[in-house]
Amino acid sequence: MTLQDLQPGESGKILEFESSVRSERLMEMGMLPGVIVKVVRFAPLGDPIDLRVQGYHLSIRRDQAAKIHVSKCES
Repeated sequence: MTLQDLQPGESGKILEFESSVRSERLMEMGMLPGVIVKVVRFAPLGDPIDLRVQGYHLSIRRDQAAKIHVSKCES
């Protein structure tokens, strides 16, 4: 499952990044393997995705989210 597969209100634990995503930049912003990420909402046209990561909001594009593998967390 990838981050883009989660719906607003759902959370997932980051497992890994595909090699084609700029994981260094995302990791600098707190998106590390093992971190729980919550999908807050999608923009009106579906892109970008608003996330809650380690106590702050972060927006990323859907194509980036499609390259971040997560395991869904039960709320």
